[in-house]
Amino acid sequence: MGPNMNRQSCFVITIVTIICCLLVTSSLQARPIASPKFSVIRQENPNKAKETLILPYAFPSDTMGTTFGVGGIAKGYHQDQLLFGGTVFGSADDAKGIIGGMWDYRLPWTERFFFTAVGAVSYYPRQRAYTEVPRRSSDSRPPPAGSNNSDEDNYIEDDGDDNWLDLKLEYVLPIGSMKESGMAEYHLKDGLLQSGATGGESWNPMESGISVLLLGQTSRYQSFKTITTTYSGDMFPFQLGYYYNNTDFPTNPSKGSSQYLAYKKDFSESSTGGSWDFLEFEASKYFNLNTSRFSRQEVLALNFWTGNSFSYDVVTAPNGESVVEHKPPYLDGAKLGGFYRMRGFANNRFNDRSVIYTTAEYRYTLKWNPIGNINWLRWLKSDWFQIVGFVEGGRVADEYDFSELFSDWKFDGGIGIRALMAGTVVRFDMAASEEGGAAWVMFAHPF
Repeated sequence: MGPNMNRQSCFVITIVTIICCLLVTSSLQARPIASPKFSVIRQENPNKAKETLILPYAFPSDTMGTTFGVGGIAKGYHQDQLLFGGTVFGSADDAKGIIGGMWDYRLPWTERFFFTAVGAVSYYPRQRAYTEVPRRSSDSRPPPAGSNNSDEDNYIEDDGDDNWLDLKLEYVLPIGSMKESGMAEYHLKDGLLQSGATGGESWNPMESGISVLLLGQTSRYQSFKTITTTYSGDMFPFQLGYYYNNTDFPTNPSKGSSQYLAYKKDFSESSTGGSWDFLEFEASKYFNLNTSRFSRQEVLALNFWTGNSFSYDVVTAPNGESVVEHKPPYLDGAKLGGFYRMRGFANNRFNDRSVIYTTAEYRYTLKWNPIGNINWLRWLKSDWFQIVGFVEGGRVADEYDFSELFSDWKFDGGIGIRALMAGTVVRFDMAASEEGGAAWVMFAHPF
């Protein structure tokens, strides 16, 4: 096998891995944020052809062992923005699951209401949770699992179920760039925006950008069966949010900004630790820089996120120990580590009452496209490749106090390889931290 075939085979393996990771993990890890609704028209495919892809896959995993499955996606059927996806998988270590969903279905007889439903039924032989039952207060000694100063080896790991259903209803407000329509339309050439920009200049939700209201609900049933106890990660939160995207092209912004404000509440006392809430705010800013000899686009992207749980309560247990009640579970609320925030740490590595986080990315889009002209890979519809360097910092804490939140930060940094395929960004990020490193594959920029 020649060197060209080796290189091409590596790209195919990478794409298969990205797709399977999207289907198996995206809804578990993705930030529950509202999104603009739009269609993408590539100059290379002006007829907006429907996209369908079915692929078998195999990959190693600490949670599941060597896993085999088949996944598929279909986009543009019935509605231009509508996406269907699903997968069935299993492993020799007895992991098994079915995941499927429908994204951005425009409700009948409406122009601005969109519905998303994604769910899974699955079992994993090695699930990991950085938490403890009951949760001690963060100033305890030794620090409780998941707190900012906790030991990286302090976690629960055992077999268990993880079943969930995410429902989301979004409404595109008739203001700004969406006064006349609930959907935007972006025209691309070689993957870069040519026309249809919906923001990026002046900041004014009434005149520019896209505003979206979100009402969401998540039901999740997760169990850990350890020797001493069975830990339940059940939760049933509702979420209400407002998202304002004032960038030129939300999929791959080159200028402008976005903001997101949301409140999440789990009313169920059957949730782990009782009912809880979480208020969060996120902001991003993008700067279009000069191009160079080898680049088609260079962008500096900045992101800030913070949040707090007002229901969080420290009480005294019968044994005299301070324990926490009404705290969001370790996989929600103020958490860091994983696909999107603090990528150099394990998934959901840190979790507490409050959080602050910031990151900077330098996105360098190459003039060179290594697979764009390879005939047998044209079905991937690759328009560009991007090299990304990033740094991240932040921490969790047991109270929203600036003196604490801005001290003793955790840091990581890394590089990423990203590509625009059929109008969608796919990414492979690698990051290193004081606790080692991690690699993540996923659709879309992290912000």
